[in-house]
Amino acid sequence: MKTTVLFLFGAFGLCSAQTIITKAFNDPAAGDVVNYYNVNGTVNNTVSTGTPTFANGSLTQGTASPTSYSTPSASEISTFPGSTLKMVAAGNTVFYKSSAAKLEITGLITADATLNLSANNGTFISYPAALGYTETDQAQGTFTSSAANGLCRGTITITADASGTLLLGTTTFTNVLRIKSVQAFNLYLPNDTSFTFPIGTVTNTAYSYYNSTYKSPVLSSTQATIVVAFAGINQTTNGAQMIAQNSLAVASTAKKEDFTIYPNPAQDFIGFKGNTENYTTASIYTLDGKLIKTSDMKSGKVQISELPTANYFIQVSGTDAKTETVKLIKK
Repeated sequence: MKTTVLFLFGAFGLCSAQTIITKAFNDPAAGDVVNYYNVNGTVNNTVSTGTPTFANGSLTQGTASPTSYSTPSASEISTFPGSTLKMVAAGNTVFYKSSAAKLEITGLITADATLNLSANNGTFISYPAALGYTETDQAQGTFTSSAANGLCRGTITITADASGTLLLGTTTFTNVLRIKSVQAFNLYLPNDTSFTFPIGTVTNTAYSYYNSTYKSPVLSSTQATIVVAFAGINQTTNGAQMIAQNSLAVASTAKKEDFTIYPNPAQDFIGFKGNTENYTTASIYTLDGKLIKTSDMKSGKVQISELPTANYFIQVSGTDAKTETVKLIKK
């Protein structure tokens, strides 16, 4: 069993003067495809004093590594109860349970091992999350691998620990919120139901950098260490992904340019253009995820004159189309 077991726990995942992670804008949805690339170089996760700058200008774009989201099958939901979302990336699969308040991890499948957290799902993020947010959650379940099978139990600690400017390759991102996630698990034999004698440990530290314009992180890095003494395993693996440098757009999910609102900023009305034929309803949310207005899209316009001057998210949906979310600036 290798350190890829928890590699994806902190890789995905979460928006305005200070970035706030909200369900309305950042929660992944079935049909999303994120154009990620592997990173050439080592991610610098240190923070400068004063006005924080995350200096990663030396990183370059490597091979393509897209991430896709879909709805789990009935058999997958049976194996990982409560799952509502399936993520596939670089040959690994993660199952999530999405609710109004949070996104939780129900299971993880890699070529080397399967982690099933059906006994106690682990929190991925709670909404909304801003600078200073911190949360520690317990997680428990089973693991299977070629080296050993048994039980697992531990903690996941998530912290929005820094905010500043990210220098990423040739691009500068402002108002970047960094989420640090530390997963610390002990591994046990199948009959050790009292969790008395751990046979190994898995520790994964992940950093994800979110900009208010993008649905998914623009940069993420992980360092995972696994130790299983009786199997002779003691190794550390590092990995990182970055958004495509040649396709920066309103959001990191593919094809977002196919649907837009106009004008933006707007004062009285907004209209829609692009791929709109399958959408019927427009919902307007505050940045912290509160629904404040729902409107029928049949007329092609939505009145917003009554809204206070602020930034909002507009989510459009329909019976035969995946949900789209775009940002609106109300003058």
